[in-house]
Amino acid sequence: MSKVFIAVTAEHDAGGKIHPLALTWTDGRKYEIDRVLDVRQAASLKCGGQGLRYTCRICGKEVYLFCDEGKWFVDC
Repeated sequence: MSKVFIAVTAEHDAGGKIHPLALTWTDGRKYEIDRVLDVRQAASLKCGGQGLRYTCRICGKEVYLFCDEGKWFVDC
């Protein structure tokens, strides 16, 4: 398993919270995030690394999106 670093479009509120809105895959495909279901400090169990884990619904599927030191990744 490995990390796949991706580009994320996010909104930052006045309190410093980050709300991801969409992601761009490495091949250029873009996906809108339908809903953020949960945000918590967690480790990636598949490929290692730690940070904020966003449980997101994208195209009807639950996806874990991680933000670690300003870099966004998914584990594949």
